[in-house]
Amino acid sequence: MSTVRSPGGPSPLLRWRAAGLLPAVAFVVVAAVVSPLAFVGVQAAQAGWEQAHRLLGRPLIATLLWNTATLALAVTFATAVLGFGAAYLVERTDLPGRRWWTVALALPLAVPEFVRGYSWVSLTGSVRGYWGAVLVMTCSLYPLVFLPVAATLRRADTAAEEVSRSLGRGPFATLWRVTLPLARPALAGGALLVSLYLLGEYGAFAMLRFTTFATAIFSEYKLGFDAASAALLTLVLVALALLLVLLEATAGRRGRTARRATAGRSAAPARLGRWTAPALAALTALVATALGVPVCALGYWLVRGSSTTLPQASVLTAALTTLGYAAVSALVATATAVPVALYAWRRYSRLARAAESAAYLTRALPGIAVALSVVYFAIRYAQPLYQQPPMLVAGYAVLYFPLALTAVRAALAQVPPGVEEVARSLGTRPAAVLARITLPLVLPGLGAAAAMVALTASTELTATLLLRPTGTETLATRFWTYTSGLAYGAAAPYAALMVALSVPPVLLLTRRTLGADPRTETTR
Repeated sequence: MSTVRSPGGPSPLLRWRAAGLLPAVAFVVVAAVVSPLAFVGVQAAQAGWEQAHRLLGRPLIATLLWNTATLALAVTFATAVLGFGAAYLVERTDLPGRRWWTVALALPLAVPEFVRGYSWVSLTGSVRGYWGAVLVMTCSLYPLVFLPVAATLRRADTAAEEVSRSLGRGPFATLWRVTLPLARPALAGGALLVSLYLLGEYGAFAMLRFTTFATAIFSEYKLGFDAASAALLTLVLVALALLLVLLEATAGRRGRTARRATAGRSAAPARLGRWTAPALAALTALVATALGVPVCALGYWLVRGSSTTLPQASVLTAALTTLGYAAVSALVATATAVPVALYAWRRYSRLARAAESAAYLTRALPGIAVALSVVYFAIRYAQPLYQQPPMLVAGYAVLYFPLALTAVRAALAQVPPGVEEVARSLGTRPAAVLARITLPLVLPGLGAAAAMVALTASTELTATLLLRPTGTETLATRFWTYTSGLAYGAAAPYAALMVALSVPPVLLLTRRTLGADPRTETTR
Protein backbone atom coordinates (compact mmCIF):
# COMPACT_ATOMS: atom_id res chain seq x y z
CA MET A 1 0.00 0.00 0.00
CA SER A 2 1.47 3.36 -0.96
CA THR A 3 1.34 6.41 1.21
CA VAL A 4 0.94 10.02 0.12
CA ARG A 5 3.54 12.42 1.46
CA SER A 6 2.02 15.59 2.84
CA PRO A 7 3.55 18.90 1.72
CA GLY A 8 4.58 19.79 5.27
CA GLY A 9 6.72 16.75 6.01
CA PRO A 10 6.69 12.98 6.34
CA SER A 11 3.59 10.96 5.73
CA PRO A 12 1.14 10.39 8.61
CA LEU A 13 2.09 6.71 8.67
CA LEU A 14 5.80 7.53 9.05
CA ARG A 15 5.03 10.10 11.74
CA TRP A 16 2.87 7.55 13.58
CA ARG A 17 5.60 4.94 13.41
CA ALA A 18 8.24 7.38 14.62
CA ALA A 19 5.96 8.63 17.38
CA GLY A 20 5.33 5.11 18.61
CA LEU A 21 8.86 3.75 18.25
CA LEU A 22 10.68 6.25 20.48
CA PRO A 23 8.40 5.83 23.53
CA ALA A 24 8.48 2.05 23.10
CA VAL A 25 12.28 1.93 23.08
CA ALA A 26 12.47 4.41 25.97
CA PHE A 27 10.10 2.40 28.15
CA VAL A 28 11.90 -0.86 27.39
CA VAL A 29 15.16 0.74 28.53
CA VAL A 30 13.57 2.22 31.66
CA ALA A 31 11.97 -1.13 32.49
CA ALA A 32 15.36 -2.83 32.24
CA VAL A 33 17.02 -0.14 34.37
CA VAL A 34 14.40 -0.24 37.13
CA SER A 35 14.17 -4.04 37.13
CA PRO A 36 16.40 -4.23 40.23
CA LEU A 37 13.65 -2.35 42.07
CA ALA A 38 11.21 -5.09 41.06
CA PHE A 39 13.68 -7.70 42.25
CA VAL A 40 13.98 -5.94 45.61
CA GLY A 41 10.20 -5.78 45.88
CA VAL A 42 9.81 -9.50 45.15
CA GLN A 43 12.48 -10.41 47.68
CA ALA A 44 10.93 -8.14 50.32
CA ALA A 45 7.48 -9.64 49.73
CA GLN A 46 8.85 -13.08 50.54
CA ALA A 47 9.60 -11.91 54.07
CA GLY A 48 5.94 -11.43 54.95
CA TRP A 49 4.33 -8.78 57.14
CA GLU A 50 5.34 -10.43 60.41
CA GLN A 51 9.03 -10.58 59.58
CA ALA A 52 8.93 -7.10 58.10
CA HIS A 53 7.33 -5.69 61.26
CA ARG A 54 9.86 -7.48 63.43
CA LEU A 55 12.83 -6.34 61.36
CA LEU A 56 11.77 -2.72 60.92
CA GLY A 57 10.89 -2.46 64.59
CA ARG A 58 14.39 -3.38 65.76
CA PRO A 59 16.48 -0.65 67.44
CA LEU A 60 19.12 -1.22 64.76
CA ILE A 61 16.83 0.30 62.13
CA ALA A 62 16.54 3.52 64.12
CA THR A 63 20.32 3.61 64.43
CA LEU A 64 20.81 3.03 60.72
CA LEU A 65 18.25 5.69 59.86
CA TRP A 66 19.88 8.18 62.22
CA ASN A 67 23.38 7.46 60.91
CA THR A 68 22.34 7.67 57.27
CA ALA A 69 20.16 10.77 57.67
CA THR A 70 22.59 12.78 59.81
CA LEU A 71 25.51 11.89 57.57
CA ALA A 72 23.55 12.85 54.44
CA LEU A 73 22.51 16.18 55.98
CA ALA A 74 26.00 17.05 57.19
CA VAL A 75 27.81 16.09 53.99
CA THR A 76 25.20 17.63 51.70
CA PHE A 77 25.33 20.92 53.62
CA ALA A 78 29.14 20.93 53.68
CA THR A 79 29.46 20.13 49.98
CA ALA A 80 26.84 22.77 49.10
CA VAL A 81 28.75 25.45 51.02
CA LEU A 82 32.17 24.43 49.70
CA GLY A 83 30.98 23.80 46.13
CA PHE A 84 29.04 27.06 45.83
CA GLY A 85 31.74 29.09 47.57
CA ALA A 86 34.48 27.72 45.33
CA ALA A 87 32.37 28.24 42.19
CA TYR A 88 31.62 31.84 43.19
CA LEU A 89 35.29 32.62 43.80
CA VAL A 90 36.34 31.11 40.47
CA GLU A 91 33.53 32.52 38.30
CA ARG A 92 32.51 35.82 39.88
CA THR A 93 35.67 37.33 41.38
CA ASP A 94 39.14 38.43 40.28
CA LEU A 95 40.75 35.48 42.04
CA PRO A 96 44.30 34.97 40.69
CA GLY A 97 44.74 31.81 38.61
CA ARG A 98 41.05 31.08 38.06
CA ARG A 99 41.70 28.60 35.25
CA TRP A 100 44.17 26.62 37.36
CA TRP A 101 41.84 26.59 40.36
CA THR A 102 38.99 25.26 38.20
CA VAL A 103 41.00 22.17 37.30
CA ALA A 104 42.44 21.70 40.80
CA LEU A 105 39.00 21.90 42.44
CA ALA A 106 37.55 19.27 40.07
CA LEU A 107 40.43 16.76 40.29
CA PRO A 108 39.31 15.17 43.61
CA LEU A 109 36.68 13.38 41.52
CA ALA A 110 39.53 11.20 40.22
CA VAL A 111 40.05 9.69 43.69
CA PRO A 112 37.47 6.95 44.47
CA GLU A 113 35.76 7.20 47.84
CA PHE A 114 37.17 3.94 49.16
CA VAL A 115 40.68 4.94 48.04
CA ARG A 116 40.28 8.20 49.93
CA GLY A 117 39.14 6.28 53.00
CA TYR A 118 42.16 3.99 52.63
CA SER A 119 44.44 7.04 52.41
CA TRP A 120 43.24 8.49 55.69
CA VAL A 121 42.94 5.20 57.60
CA SER A 122 46.38 4.01 56.51
CA LEU A 123 47.98 7.22 57.80
CA THR A 124 46.05 7.71 61.03
CA GLY A 125 43.55 5.70 63.00
CA SER A 126 41.72 8.80 64.26
CA VAL A 127 39.75 9.31 61.04
CA ARG A 128 36.98 6.82 61.65
CA GLY A 129 33.33 6.80 62.61
CA TYR A 130 30.87 9.60 61.92
CA TRP A 131 33.23 12.57 61.68
CA GLY A 132 35.70 10.57 59.65
CA ALA A 133 32.91 9.72 57.21
CA VAL A 134 31.86 13.39 57.03
CA LEU A 135 35.44 14.46 56.25
CA VAL A 136 36.13 11.78 53.65
CA MET A 137 32.81 12.05 51.82
CA THR A 138 32.83 15.86 51.81
CA CYS A 139 36.29 15.88 50.23
CA SER A 140 35.13 13.28 47.69
CA LEU A 141 31.78 14.75 46.65
CA TYR A 142 31.99 18.55 46.77
CA PRO A 143 33.02 18.65 43.03
CA LEU A 144 29.53 17.32 42.20
CA VAL A 145 28.22 20.67 43.45
CA PHE A 146 31.13 22.81 42.27
CA LEU A 147 30.93 21.77 38.60
CA PRO A 148 27.22 22.42 37.89
CA VAL A 149 27.17 25.66 39.91
CA ALA A 150 30.33 26.93 38.17
CA ALA A 151 28.82 26.04 34.78
CA THR A 152 25.63 27.93 35.64
CA LEU A 153 27.49 31.03 36.84
CA ARG A 154 29.80 30.99 33.80
CA ARG A 155 26.97 30.89 31.28
CA ALA A 156 24.46 33.08 33.11
CA ASP A 157 23.75 36.69 32.21
CA THR A 158 25.20 39.04 34.83
CA ALA A 159 22.64 41.83 34.24
CA ALA A 160 20.76 41.20 37.50
CA GLU A 161 23.97 41.34 39.51
CA GLU A 162 25.01 44.58 37.78
CA VAL A 163 21.64 46.13 38.62
CA SER A 164 21.96 45.02 42.23
CA ARG A 165 25.37 46.66 42.57
CA SER A 166 24.20 49.83 40.82
CA LEU A 167 21.45 50.13 43.46
CA GLY A 168 24.06 50.29 46.18
CA ARG A 169 24.06 46.70 47.40
CA GLY A 170 27.42 45.37 48.44
CA PRO A 171 29.03 42.18 47.12
CA PHE A 172 27.72 40.04 49.99
CA ALA A 173 24.14 41.31 49.64
CA THR A 174 24.29 40.71 45.87
CA LEU A 175 25.70 37.25 46.47
CA TRP A 176 22.88 36.33 48.88
CA ARG A 177 19.94 37.93 47.09
CA VAL A 178 20.84 37.55 43.41
CA THR A 179 23.67 35.08 42.73
CA LEU A 180 22.52 32.35 45.11
CA PRO A 181 18.92 32.23 43.77
CA LEU A 182 20.35 32.24 40.24
CA ALA A 183 22.39 29.11 40.99
CA ARG A 184 19.75 27.38 43.11
CA PRO A 185 18.64 24.80 40.48
CA ALA A 186 22.25 23.71 39.87
CA LEU A 187 22.93 23.73 43.59
CA ALA A 188 19.88 21.56 44.24
CA GLY A 189 20.84 19.14 41.46
CA GLY A 190 24.37 18.79 42.78
CA ALA A 191 23.11 18.27 46.32
CA LEU A 192 20.78 15.52 45.06
CA LEU A 193 23.69 13.68 43.42
CA VAL A 194 25.71 13.97 46.65
CA SER A 195 22.85 12.58 48.73
CA LEU A 196 22.21 9.68 46.35
CA TYR A 197 25.90 8.79 46.34
CA LEU A 198 25.88 8.72 50.14
CA LEU A 199 22.88 6.39 50.27
CA GLY A 200 24.55 3.73 48.12
CA GLU A 201 28.20 4.02 49.22
CA TYR A 202 29.73 0.94 50.86
CA GLY A 203 33.52 0.72 50.44
CA ALA A 204 34.47 3.97 52.16
CA PHE A 205 32.13 3.39 55.11
CA ALA A 206 33.40 -0.16 55.56
CA MET A 207 36.95 1.17 55.84
CA LEU A 208 35.92 3.97 58.19
CA ARG A 209 33.88 1.54 60.32
CA PHE A 210 30.72 3.60 60.08
CA THR A 211 27.45 1.69 59.74
CA THR A 212 24.77 2.88 57.32
CA PHE A 213 21.95 1.19 55.43
CA ALA A 214 24.35 0.28 52.61
CA THR A 215 26.81 -1.50 54.91
CA ALA A 216 23.98 -3.25 56.75
CA ILE A 217 22.49 -4.44 53.45
CA PHE A 218 25.85 -5.82 52.36
CA SER A 219 26.17 -7.68 55.67
CA GLU A 220 22.70 -9.19 55.34
CA TYR A 221 23.35 -10.32 51.76
CA LYS A 222 26.96 -11.43 52.03
CA LEU A 223 27.32 -12.59 55.63
CA GLY A 224 23.84 -13.47 56.82
CA PHE A 225 22.52 -14.85 53.50
CA ASP A 226 19.19 -13.22 54.34
CA ALA A 227 17.99 -11.79 51.04
CA ALA A 228 14.50 -10.94 52.35
CA SER A 229 15.78 -8.82 55.25
CA ALA A 230 18.30 -7.10 53.00
CA ALA A 231 15.55 -6.33 50.49
CA LEU A 232 13.43 -4.74 53.21
CA LEU A 233 16.34 -2.50 54.17
CA THR A 234 16.85 -1.66 50.51
CA LEU A 235 13.21 -0.57 50.22
CA VAL A 236 13.80 1.88 53.07
CA LEU A 237 16.79 3.22 51.14
CA VAL A 238 14.68 3.61 47.99
CA ALA A 239 12.05 5.50 50.00
CA LEU A 240 14.74 7.89 51.21
CA ALA A 241 15.93 8.34 47.62
CA LEU A 242 12.39 9.12 46.45
CA LEU A 243 12.06 11.72 49.20
CA LEU A 244 15.32 13.33 48.09
CA VAL A 245 14.21 13.43 44.44
CA LEU A 246 10.97 15.17 45.43
CA LEU A 247 12.82 17.68 47.61
CA GLU A 248 15.24 18.44 44.78
CA ALA A 249 12.38 18.98 42.34
CA THR A 250 10.78 21.45 44.75
CA ALA A 251 14.02 23.33 45.38
CA GLY A 252 14.90 23.38 41.68
CA ARG A 253 11.55 24.88 40.68
CA ARG A 254 12.04 27.72 43.16
CA GLY A 255 15.26 28.81 41.46
CA ARG A 256 15.45 31.53 38.85
CA THR A 257 16.12 30.71 35.24
CA ALA A 258 19.73 31.40 34.35
CA ARG A 259 19.75 33.26 31.07
CA ARG A 260 22.72 32.47 28.88
CA ALA A 261 25.25 35.28 28.64
CA THR A 262 25.76 36.83 25.24
CA ALA A 263 28.87 38.43 23.88
CA GLY A 264 29.67 41.59 25.77
CA ARG A 265 27.27 40.89 28.63
CA SER A 266 29.83 39.48 31.08
CA ALA A 267 30.46 42.06 33.77
CA ALA A 268 33.81 42.74 35.34
CA PRO A 269 34.48 40.27 38.17
CA ALA A 270 34.00 41.42 41.74
CA ARG A 271 37.20 42.65 43.35
CA LEU A 272 38.31 40.64 46.36
CA GLY A 273 40.74 43.25 47.61
CA ARG A 274 41.85 42.43 51.14
CA TRP A 275 39.93 39.14 50.93
CA THR A 276 42.27 37.77 48.24
CA ALA A 277 44.71 36.17 50.68
CA PRO A 278 41.99 34.48 52.83
CA ALA A 279 40.27 33.20 49.67
CA LEU A 280 43.50 31.73 48.33
CA ALA A 281 44.26 30.18 51.72
CA ALA A 282 40.79 28.61 51.91
CA LEU A 283 41.00 27.10 48.43
CA THR A 284 44.54 25.87 49.09
CA ALA A 285 43.39 24.14 52.28
CA LEU A 286 40.46 22.56 50.44
CA VAL A 287 42.58 21.21 47.58
CA ALA A 288 45.33 20.07 49.97
CA THR A 289 42.82 18.12 52.06
CA ALA A 290 40.79 16.68 49.19
CA LEU A 291 43.64 15.94 46.78
CA GLY A 292 46.93 16.35 48.63
CA VAL A 293 46.26 13.80 51.39
CA PRO A 294 45.41 10.90 49.01
CA VAL A 295 48.35 11.71 46.74
CA CYS A 296 50.77 11.89 49.67
CA ALA A 297 49.38 8.67 51.18
CA LEU A 298 49.73 6.81 47.90
CA GLY A 299 53.26 8.13 47.43
CA TYR A 300 54.19 7.11 50.96
CA TRP A 301 52.92 3.55 50.56
CA LEU A 302 54.40 3.19 47.08
CA VAL A 303 57.84 4.00 48.51
CA ARG A 304 57.46 2.12 51.76
CA GLY A 305 55.79 -0.88 50.15
CA SER A 306 58.32 -1.22 47.35
CA SER A 307 59.81 -4.30 49.02
CA THR A 308 56.56 -6.25 48.83
CA THR A 309 56.41 -9.01 46.22
CA LEU A 310 53.92 -7.70 43.67
CA PRO A 311 54.00 -9.18 40.17
CA GLN A 312 53.88 -6.40 37.58
CA ALA A 313 51.86 -8.64 35.30
CA SER A 314 48.98 -8.69 37.80
CA VAL A 315 48.86 -4.87 37.87
CA LEU A 316 48.90 -4.63 34.06
CA THR A 317 46.28 -7.35 33.64
CA ALA A 318 43.98 -5.75 36.20
CA ALA A 319 44.40 -2.35 34.53
CA LEU A 320 43.57 -3.67 31.06
CA THR A 321 40.57 -5.59 32.41
CA THR A 322 39.32 -2.48 34.21
CA LEU A 323 39.68 -0.32 31.09
CA GLY A 324 37.91 -2.87 28.91
CA TYR A 325 34.88 -3.26 31.15
CA ALA A 326 34.66 0.48 31.81
CA ALA A 327 34.77 1.35 28.10
CA VAL A 328 32.13 -1.20 27.06
CA SER A 329 29.86 -0.26 29.97
CA ALA A 330 30.19 3.44 29.08
CA LEU A 331 29.14 2.75 25.49
CA VAL A 332 26.16 0.63 26.56
CA ALA A 333 24.94 3.08 29.21
CA THR A 334 25.29 6.10 26.92
CA ALA A 335 23.62 4.40 23.95
CA THR A 336 20.65 3.28 26.04
CA ALA A 337 20.32 6.72 27.66
CA VAL A 338 19.81 8.43 24.30
CA PRO A 339 16.22 7.22 23.60
CA VAL A 340 15.11 7.94 27.17
CA ALA A 341 16.60 11.45 27.08
CA LEU A 342 15.11 12.10 23.62
CA TYR A 343 11.67 10.99 24.79
CA ALA A 344 11.81 13.21 27.89
CA TRP A 345 13.13 16.13 25.80
CA ARG A 346 10.62 15.89 22.96
CA ARG A 347 7.55 14.94 25.01
CA TYR A 348 7.52 17.09 28.11
CA SER A 349 4.53 15.23 29.54
CA ARG A 350 3.84 13.69 32.92
CA LEU A 351 4.46 10.23 31.55
CA ALA A 352 7.84 11.24 30.10
CA ARG A 353 8.87 12.94 33.35
CA ALA A 354 7.78 9.90 35.34
CA ALA A 355 9.86 7.58 33.14
CA GLU A 356 12.89 9.84 33.49
CA SER A 357 12.51 10.15 37.27
CA ALA A 358 12.10 6.38 37.69
CA ALA A 359 15.48 5.82 36.03
CA TYR A 360 17.17 8.09 38.57
CA LEU A 361 15.93 6.06 41.54
CA THR A 362 18.30 3.20 40.77
CA ARG A 363 21.22 5.46 41.72
CA ALA A 364 20.26 4.97 45.38
CA LEU A 365 20.40 1.19 45.17
CA PRO A 366 23.51 -0.37 46.69
CA GLY A 367 25.75 -2.08 44.17
CA ILE A 368 25.11 -5.44 45.79
CA ALA A 369 21.34 -5.14 45.27
CA VAL A 370 21.82 -4.42 41.57
CA ALA A 371 24.35 -7.24 41.30
CA LEU A 372 22.04 -9.79 42.90
CA SER A 373 19.17 -8.78 40.64
CA VAL A 374 21.41 -9.41 37.61
CA VAL A 375 22.45 -12.77 39.06
CA TYR A 376 18.80 -13.67 39.69
CA PHE A 377 17.88 -12.81 36.08
CA ALA A 378 20.82 -14.77 34.65
CA ILE A 379 20.08 -17.89 36.68
CA ARG A 380 16.36 -17.86 35.89
CA TYR A 381 16.26 -16.65 32.28
CA ALA A 382 19.79 -16.58 30.82
CA GLN A 383 21.71 -19.46 32.34
CA PRO A 384 24.54 -19.42 29.73
CA LEU A 385 25.37 -15.81 30.74
CA TYR A 386 25.90 -16.68 34.40
CA GLN A 387 29.40 -15.56 35.53
CA GLN A 388 30.14 -14.23 32.06
CA PRO A 389 31.38 -10.75 31.05
CA PRO A 390 27.93 -9.51 29.85
CA MET A 391 26.64 -9.81 33.41
CA LEU A 392 29.25 -7.39 34.74
CA VAL A 393 28.62 -4.98 31.86
CA ALA A 394 24.87 -5.13 32.53
CA GLY A 395 25.44 -4.41 36.22
CA TYR A 396 27.62 -1.39 35.44
CA ALA A 397 25.15 -0.09 32.84
CA VAL A 398 22.22 -0.27 35.26
CA LEU A 399 24.18 1.26 38.13
CA TYR A 400 25.45 4.24 36.16
CA PHE A 401 22.61 4.76 33.71
CA PRO A 402 21.40 7.83 35.69
CA LEU A 403 24.80 9.48 35.20
CA ALA A 404 24.66 8.95 31.45
CA LEU A 405 21.04 10.13 31.33
CA THR A 406 21.93 13.34 33.18
CA ALA A 407 24.73 14.18 30.75
CA VAL A 408 22.72 13.35 27.61
CA ARG A 409 19.71 15.30 28.88
CA ALA A 410 21.92 18.33 29.54
CA ALA A 411 23.38 18.08 26.03
CA LEU A 412 19.91 17.99 24.47
CA ALA A 413 18.98 21.11 26.42
CA GLN A 414 21.68 22.97 24.44
CA VAL A 415 20.15 22.05 21.06
CA PRO A 416 18.58 25.16 19.45
CA PRO A 417 14.79 25.00 19.80
CA GLY A 418 12.89 24.11 16.67
CA VAL A 419 15.86 22.75 14.73
CA GLU A 420 14.24 19.31 14.38
CA GLU A 421 10.91 20.80 13.33
CA VAL A 422 12.59 22.82 10.59
CA ALA A 423 14.33 19.71 9.24
CA ARG A 424 11.11 17.71 9.28
CA SER A 425 9.21 20.49 7.54
CA LEU A 426 11.67 20.10 4.67
CA GLY A 427 10.64 16.48 4.24
CA THR A 428 13.47 14.79 6.15
CA ARG A 429 12.48 11.58 7.87
CA PRO A 430 12.68 11.46 11.70
CA ALA A 431 15.46 8.85 11.64
CA ALA A 432 17.51 11.01 9.27
CA VAL A 433 16.93 14.08 11.46
CA LEU A 434 18.20 12.16 14.45
CA ALA A 435 21.29 10.84 12.62
CA ARG A 436 22.23 13.98 10.68
CA ILE A 437 21.22 16.82 13.00
CA THR A 438 20.40 15.89 16.59
CA LEU A 439 23.15 13.37 17.33
CA PRO A 440 25.97 15.48 15.81
CA LEU A 441 24.83 18.44 17.93
CA VAL A 442 24.87 16.40 21.14
CA LEU A 443 27.99 14.39 20.30
CA PRO A 444 30.18 16.28 22.83
CA GLY A 445 27.55 15.58 25.49
CA LEU A 446 27.61 11.90 24.61
CA GLY A 447 31.38 11.96 25.11
CA ALA A 448 30.92 13.55 28.52
CA ALA A 449 28.34 10.91 29.43
CA ALA A 450 30.65 8.08 28.37
CA ALA A 451 33.54 9.65 30.29
CA MET A 452 31.43 9.96 33.43
CA VAL A 453 30.26 6.35 33.27
CA ALA A 454 33.74 5.05 32.50
CA LEU A 455 35.15 7.04 35.40
CA THR A 456 32.73 5.57 37.93
CA ALA A 457 32.66 2.05 36.47
CA SER A 458 36.44 1.75 36.63
CA THR A 459 36.29 2.17 40.41
CA GLU A 460 33.13 0.12 41.16
CA LEU A 461 33.70 -2.36 43.98
CA THR A 462 30.65 -4.11 45.47
CA ALA A 463 28.90 -5.10 42.23
CA THR A 464 32.24 -6.19 40.75
CA LEU A 465 32.89 -8.54 43.66
CA LEU A 466 29.68 -10.44 42.86
CA LEU A 467 29.39 -10.17 39.07
CA ARG A 468 32.95 -10.64 37.83
CA PRO A 469 33.64 -13.87 35.94
CA THR A 470 35.62 -16.49 37.81
CA GLY A 471 39.32 -15.56 37.81
CA THR A 472 38.72 -11.99 36.62
CA GLU A 473 40.40 -9.27 38.68
CA THR A 474 40.00 -5.51 38.32
CA LEU A 475 42.00 -2.78 39.99
CA ALA A 476 39.25 -2.31 42.56
CA THR A 477 38.98 -5.99 43.51
CA ARG A 478 42.77 -6.39 43.80
CA PHE A 479 42.96 -3.25 45.89
CA TRP A 480 40.18 -4.52 48.16
CA THR A 481 41.86 -7.89 48.59
CA TYR A 482 45.07 -6.30 49.85
CA THR A 483 43.44 -3.68 52.06
CA SER A 484 41.23 -6.33 53.67
CA GLY A 485 44.48 -7.94 54.84
CA LEU A 486 45.89 -4.54 55.89
CA ALA A 487 48.60 -4.84 53.19
CA TYR A 488 48.56 -1.10 52.47
CA GLY A 489 51.86 -1.14 50.57
CA ALA A 490 50.71 -3.88 48.21
CA ALA A 491 47.39 -2.10 47.63
CA ALA A 492 49.01 1.24 46.76
CA PRO A 493 49.92 0.46 43.09
CA TYR A 494 46.33 -0.53 42.31
CA ALA A 495 44.99 2.60 43.99
CA ALA A 496 47.49 4.79 42.17
CA LEU A 497 46.51 3.28 38.82
CA MET A 498 42.81 3.84 39.53
CA VAL A 499 43.51 7.50 40.25
CA ALA A 500 45.73 7.87 37.17
CA LEU A 501 43.12 6.30 34.89
CA SER A 502 40.43 8.56 36.33
CA VAL A 503 42.27 11.84 35.67
CA PRO A 504 41.62 12.06 31.87
CA PRO A 505 37.84 11.51 32.20
CA VAL A 506 37.70 14.14 34.97
CA LEU A 507 39.55 16.67 32.80
CA LEU A 508 37.24 15.89 29.86
CA LEU A 509 34.20 16.22 32.11
CA THR A 510 35.46 19.53 33.49
CA ARG A 511 36.11 20.93 30.03
CA ARG A 512 32.74 19.76 28.73
CA THR A 513 30.80 20.99 31.77
CA LEU A 514 32.38 24.42 32.04
CA GLY A 515 33.37 25.09 28.44
CA ALA A 516 35.00 28.34 27.47
CA ASP A 517 35.09 31.34 29.78
CA PRO A 518 32.91 34.16 28.41
CA ARG A 519 35.19 36.69 30.07
CA THR A 520 38.11 35.52 27.93
CA GLU A 521 35.99 35.21 24.78
CA THR A 522 34.78 38.81 24.91
CA THR A 523 38.33 40.15 25.17
CA ARG A 524 39.59 38.46 22.01
